[in-house]
Amino acid sequence: MATSAHTIDPGDLPRAMLEVATSLNDYVIVLPIVICLMGGAFLLLVRGWRGLQLGLTLTFLVAIAALEVQLFVRVLYDGPVAMTMGNWLPPFGITFAVDVLGAGFALAATIATIVVVVYYSTDTMLREVRYGFYSLIMLLLAGVTGAFLTGDLFNLYVWFEVMLIASFGLMIIGGRKIQLDGAVKYGFLNFLATTFFLIGLGYLYGLIGTLNMADIARVAGQTDSAAMIAVAGLFLLAFGMKAAAFPVNAWLPASYHTPDSAISALFGGLLTKVGAYALLRTMILLMPAARDVLDPVITVVAVFTLLLGPMGAMAQTNLRRAIGFLVIGGIGSVMAGIAISGPYGVPGGGLYALHSMLTMTAFYLVAGLVEQISGTDDIRKMGGIYRASSVLSILFLVLVFAAAGLPPFLGFWPKLLLLQGALSTDDWLLAAAILVNSLFTSIAGARIWAHVFWRNGREGEPATASNPDLKPVSEAISRPAILASVVLVALILYMGLRPNILFESARIAASDLLDPARYTQAVNLEVPER
Repeated sequence: MATSAHTIDPGDLPRAMLEVATSLNDYVIVLPIVICLMGGAFLLLVRGWRGLQLGLTLTFLVAIAALEVQLFVRVLYDGPVAMTMGNWLPPFGITFAVDVLGAGFALAATIATIVVVVYYSTDTMLREVRYGFYSLIMLLLAGVTGAFLTGDLFNLYVWFEVMLIASFGLMIIGGRKIQLDGAVKYGFLNFLATTFFLIGLGYLYGLIGTLNMADIARVAGQTDSAAMIAVAGLFLLAFGMKAAAFPVNAWLPASYHTPDSAISALFGGLLTKVGAYALLRTMILLMPAARDVLDPVITVVAVFTLLLGPMGAMAQTNLRRAIGFLVIGGIGSVMAGIAISGPYGVPGGGLYALHSMLTMTAFYLVAGLVEQISGTDDIRKMGGIYRASSVLSILFLVLVFAAAGLPPFLGFWPKLLLLQGALSTDDWLLAAAILVNSLFTSIAGARIWAHVFWRNGREGEPATASNPDLKPVSEAISRPAILASVVLVALILYMGLRPNILFESARIAASDLLDPARYTQAVNLEVPER
């Protein structure tokens, strides 16, 4: 049911069970999740028809994207909206509360998933699709979308569990030893992060008696500050592990390169961004006072994540493992936005996370195509791919520039906001780290590009020797795969050239995080005083 137009007295339980009709327009808030869950279940019923599964999956995803476009436009112009399940009105029921940040992230996640499914749609790949593949993709998207749209912290925990189950299943499809090894590392560290999150939820509920995000924003400032700092510290640790921030990031490069490249693309584009989103939501919207106290810790985490991510990429010989370190470096930019906060840091961090969802998805997809041509994932054994496919060479180079934050690509604009925010607050350490991150990312990406594309052959052989292991492009790369990669990279380039709508969206999203009045009003609770 939709929330009513009056403020609920937490002590008046009968009033919390009022019958309020739900507008049909409000169902768009939960329909993306419903389609994911019901669609995933239906795909299991037709598991014997792989072509039909592909068509149905794309149909479901396009329908979800259309709903999320409508939802994004609605919250962009009308402000946050909310819907509460059952007869229990906020803060007692499970609320879905959507603002520009959540709607934008959900839409980007669906776009990335559509591209990945198209990439994986050839006849050869369809024959390799294992039992439950498409259902697990739908379940994964349900968890990601639910995390972005929920207005309740315990519900966020539930969606984290849904994501974990789906991602673990996708990671081990195929059953190769390296996949099982990566799954153990991925699963253990993420289960540990979820445990810290659950402990924090228990402490928070014991302190203030609510897990509704709007209600937390309303009353957190009236609670014992030392206790709230402890809870915020637990959340910082838990979500930092989920996002792969320093020093709890070793699991990502140890696991994301182990499944098929399409699955790596889903993981690199979506999973760590849910942790980044949770950090933005909790540190900025729910616990700003605790964030101020933890600011030195967040700054140190941001600086080391910014620097060690691209430095790790420089040292790698496995292509997708190197890209995993670039994912980590991008999380450092989001952490920098949380550390800077204010009108520059929050939009910069949020916009960079959205950029990273698309860019890192494309990076892994292009890396998968490179591996198909070369027949290896070892950078030292690649070479000569520029002659084999200039298109792949250009796509990869564009993604390097975008990840580094060079103009005119999408990554430049959030980096510019972050740098402006750091300089405006005289945070020279963060400003220097942001610039050095761009430099190191450029160096790491250029090194990979030179070894994979520009060099004629394999490492250790004469410069004039060509690579004998390269497969013909027409045999190694399918048209849907290259088309999906080109479309996503073109979208990243277009958004970099036309960033006005992104700037305006980021400004509105940051405003609602920094001043949650509209958010709490949408949930029909009192406006918080800060």
